[in-house]
Amino acid sequence: MGTSWSVRLCPPPGADRVVIQSAIQNELDRIIGLFSHWDPRSEVSRFNAAPEGLYAVSPEFWAFLEACLDLADQTDGAVDPTLGALVNLWGFGPPGPRPHDDFYGGPSTPGEDEIDEARKVSSWNRLRLSLKTQAVTQMGGMRLDFSGLAKGYAVDQVSQRLSDDGIHAHLVEIGGELRGANVRPDGYPWWVEIAAAPGLNAPRTVAALFDMAAATSGDDVRFWQNSLGRYSHTLNGRTGRPIDNGMVSVTVFDPSALRADGMATALTVMGPDLGPAYAEALQIPAQFIWRNEDGSLSDRVTPAWAAMQEEGTSES
Repeated sequence: MGTSWSVRLCPPPGADRVVIQSAIQNELDRIIGLFSHWDPRSEVSRFNAAPEGLYAVSPEFWAFLEACLDLADQTDGAVDPTLGALVNLWGFGPPGPRPHDDFYGGPSTPGEDEIDEARKVSSWNRLRLSLKTQAVTQMGGMRLDFSGLAKGYAVDQVSQRLSDDGIHAHLVEIGGELRGANVRPDGYPWWVEIAAAPGLNAPRTVAALFDMAAATSGDDVRFWQNSLGRYSHTLNGRTGRPIDNGMVSVTVFDPSALRADGMATALTVMGPDLGPAYAEALQIPAQFIWRNEDGSLSDRVTPAWAAMQEEGTSES
């Protein structure tokens, strides 16, 4: 997945640390073999490279894709697993960065024709599925990209694997996405700090993850810029372009890390006006940080987030 992972756990008596670590790594390797578009041998990469046609997929791939499309439907495409062609075009995918252009003093910005062509093979509502055979239609050139969802799924799967192996108290972190299960032997929950955006004048937030996940979507790590502007890796499928709504980060709590991951991405795409309204309507615990036109930062939390702070999240 191109990222790091860590697990804190309370193993049962007699458990072998090497065996536990191997089981976790095997689980991650299995998920990479399904959903990583950076691995040319993965199931998603084979689908992306396939010619037009109907292709049967594995049961786990099918179930995951259905979950992704459910999120796309719920958010009206604000999170979309079919934007791989656009991700590649903007230089954030496996083909690598955009070519350098001396005139623009950095990577070249895609032209309108290029964006239009990539949009023709993107959008979740263009994906055709055969429910009877659990097969997916490759329309030719469509690229599935699970970057905004696979880390959360991996967190859930590793957490479930640990629980199945009798390790019920644990904290799983993959690329900044977290899930805490049960409580520590001392009776305290798994406390995690929600990173604040640099320059935001606000107290730090510490959350207790008790059978709860946290995911953050932000633009401070993966981006590039030239003389025309700054381009985030988070894309708006409706425009075919990186978001330019000022969002710096969105953090979401949910029992499912997959759902937290997807919703954080979707709310980032929605922006500082629609995002909070959507989250409040669905009672999603979320924190929004955005950049104003004068460069200052503002933040806002939903009532569900505030309620969680009162129950088990502290600020200091």
